[in-house]
Amino acid sequence: MGCDVQPSEQIGRRIKLHDLRVLSAVVQAGSMSKAARLLNTTQSTISRSIAELEQTIGARLLDRNAQGVEPTHYGQALLTRGLAAFQEIRQGVEDVQHLSDPGTGELRIGSAPALAEGIVLAAIDKLSRQYPRVIFQVTQADTPALVEALRARSIEIGFGTGLAFGADVNLEVLLEEPLVVVVGSENPWARRRKIALAELVNEAWTWPLTADVDARVMEAFRLSGLEPPRARVYADALSMRTKLAASGRFLTVAPRYFMRLQANHMSLKVLPVEFPAVPRPNGIITLKSRTLSPLAQRFIDCAREIAGPLAKRKS
Repeated sequence: MGCDVQPSEQIGRRIKLHDLRVLSAVVQAGSMSKAARLLNTTQSTISRSIAELEQTIGARLLDRNAQGVEPTHYGQALLTRGLAAFQEIRQGVEDVQHLSDPGTGELRIGSAPALAEGIVLAAIDKLSRQYPRVIFQVTQADTPALVEALRARSIEIGFGTGLAFGADVNLEVLLEEPLVVVVGSENPWARRRKIALAELVNEAWTWPLTADVDARVMEAFRLSGLEPPRARVYADALSMRTKLAASGRFLTVAPRYFMRLQANHMSLKVLPVEFPAVPRPNGIITLKSRTLSPLAQRFIDCAREIAGPLAKRKS
């Protein structure tokens, strides 16, 4: 079959969601027979659905070979859009359920590590007490990966750092916070009232390997006229780095807002040292073309409430 694609209006009237589901199952299973077992139907029914879908689209969607089947470029393009359509429909069903019972639902969140253990954690803690039946799925990744996850519809909202992500993505800045140097309360440096960054160059450091944060740490030393040291431990997980700092043997860096949220964590202390890394905007990342579920909107409102006082404080 060649490529004689029909007008989109005509296709929209004839295409069946069931056929898209069959196509997805065939590609996932790798063969017609396996897809038939997966969908509890016959192989002839599967073949007929694929044939009807190819006839409607006007292009071959699958290539058959000795190993089974694989999608053509046309098939992969249809699957990519079809997956988004299925997820939007599922989200619509969840929205209806949530509107009828605000205490239920499922929210898929993506977050940069520090925000995940700061504002996102605080929002989940608050909302899970108010709505104990809500399910939260949290994926940690760097901001570029979060943007791609939004576009793939695998998360509904993201919490990341940056400014420009593309015309289809919106960033609502919650706060712009600098990095601070953190040690355990029993560390000898914790007793000092004034410290120059040059005094800390040869200490045991731990900071993220994430390119943005690593660059900001390097920047802070260079702005102070110092050759940046190498960290002893590179770890994106903020919980790991703060535990290493709490042991008394390491220094780490953390966003100032995180330390404000950890005000009762007596085993950690912010050092009185100037760390001149340029602040980065931290905020909520969403797709401009996607209508948020009521649950996602509630989560965003909660995040704003948590971030508001943190953004206003100067010390």
